[in-house]
Amino acid sequence: MPAHDEALVIQTTLRTLLPQLGPRDRLIVVADNCSDDTANVARKEGAEVIVRTDTTRRGKGYALDFGVRHLEADPPDIALIVDADCEVTPGALGTLARTCSSTGRPVQALYLMRAPSNAGLKTRIAEFAWVLRNQVRPLGMHRIGLPCQLMGSGMAFPWDCLRNSALATGHIVEDMKLGIDLARAGHAALFCPEALVISRFPDSASALQSQRTRWEHGHLSVIFSDAPRLLLESLLHGRLSLLSLALDLCVPPLALLALQLLVIWLAALALHAASEVTLPLMLATLSVGLFGLAVIIAWGCFGRHVVSLTSLALAPVYLLWKIPLYGRFLVSRQIDWVRSRRDRN
Repeated sequence: MPAHDEALVIQTTLRTLLPQLGPRDRLIVVADNCSDDTANVARKEGAEVIVRTDTTRRGKGYALDFGVRHLEADPPDIALIVDADCEVTPGALGTLARTCSSTGRPVQALYLMRAPSNAGLKTRIAEFAWVLRNQVRPLGMHRIGLPCQLMGSGMAFPWDCLRNSALATGHIVEDMKLGIDLARAGHAALFCPEALVISRFPDSASALQSQRTRWEHGHLSVIFSDAPRLLLESLLHGRLSLLSLALDLCVPPLALLALQLLVIWLAALALHAASEVTLPLMLATLSVGLFGLAVIIAWGCFGRHVVSLTSLALAPVYLLWKIPLYGRFLVSRQIDWVRSRRDRN
């Protein structure tokens, strides 16, 4: 468990984890560059704590590598990674470990983000977008026998897979990068929807903005840096699992995808007005319609408890809020790992 200044939340997380451990299991908390009481709180709850201090090499990847090197003296068969701000539902650890052991593959739990009870429209829609990305899409791929991306928390690995991975990086979406590297090496992750891990969006608007910027700038960076090579490798070697991951990776964040479709539709409309060419407008209208239909179907099956249909109809407001975020990617993209501040007790 990597933990950077998580004294406010780590106690709750540990109390969902410790009852699920067997007598031979170990819970290692990596207190990484902490300026608060994270290490002492974790020790009092019964976790084994190791402290890492390196102000020049900051980020979750470095903390994970530090924990893995610590385990090399007495390695486990299966290693699980859980963030320090998560609720791990009963039985989830055992389900992940058994699935990983029986398949010999990395396994990703169903990892969902929940909005605070007093959350506004933007956070509710962000929660629904998370459901689409982390539940609907990987569940569909799982049902047709395809792998999924790693999502950052609730992950189980055969020891050799994790030990031989390049973890010590400052990449701001280290989980996505790790999943790609493992898939390229022949160890694509398996989705396990029966194991549920829950985290929560920050309460403050500034913390939420920082979190979204890190995730989405990181995702877009990986699309440009890794997706072309992944597509090429999958085609050259005829690897369907790699191709499916490459195509899934190429799907931009939901708000950006909606904005792209809207821009294409407006461009097709302008072309039609100027030249009366109809085919581009017909295709663009069909694409927008299919996108909207897919969102409505996903909402009906998975999102009713997250956001009302009336609120979902106000999603264009959410899109406007996201435009500056994507603009900053072009002129001042985030490349350094920054922890989102916790405001809750």
